[in-house]
Amino acid sequence: MSWLTHLMVGIVAGTMATAAPAQLASDGEKFVTLVREGDNAGALALLQSKAIIIDSADSRGDTALLVALKGRDPAWSGHLIQAGADPNLAARNGDTPLIVAARVGFNDAAHWLLGAGAKVDGANKMGETALIAAVQERNVRLVELLLAAGANPDRTDSAAGFSARDYAKRETRFPQLLAAIEAGKRVPGAPSKPASDKLDDFKLN
Repeated sequence: MSWLTHLMVGIVAGTMATAAPAQLASDGEKFVTLVREGDNAGALALLQSKAIIIDSADSRGDTALLVALKGRDPAWSGHLIQAGADPNLAARNGDTPLIVAARVGFNDAAHWLLGAGAKVDGANKMGETALIAAVQERNVRLVELLLAAGANPDRTDSAAGFSARDYAKRETRFPQLLAAIEAGKRVPGAPSKPASDKLDDFKLN
């Protein structure tokens, strides 16, 4: 094989190596966009053909799981969690899926994420945890769930230097928040994964 042939083979191989990641990134962005726009059939078809894109992020830094959680979409949230989406892959501001679920009051998804291995004390760039977010949203049920999963009520954020307990003390109109923290209440029978074992039961078509 001549030096010219070797050179051409090298160029072609290099082009293919760079084209594959570029195509993957394009497909990943498209997948997140389809989920955001509610094109369930298109998103599902793309995910089924290229499962590797499940944790891809779009130009905003959001994964499909983060998009589904922000939209309180049980079908896509359940489907993605069961399909193996990373339950700890954060947004650009550091918000983990569990923090996002806490911010929007998506309690079922919080159950599922914890069952899938979400870090209960994972913090964003401001040092806020899901428990802090749940207290700020006055979501007593979720506070109880997170405490039952081992959340630390005394971990402070870097924004104000307050912990979930501190924020609860400031919520004088909602004393049940502090009561839950001080009691360390447990939630009996809390599900640890999506309600169905079958992906098809999360209707996306």
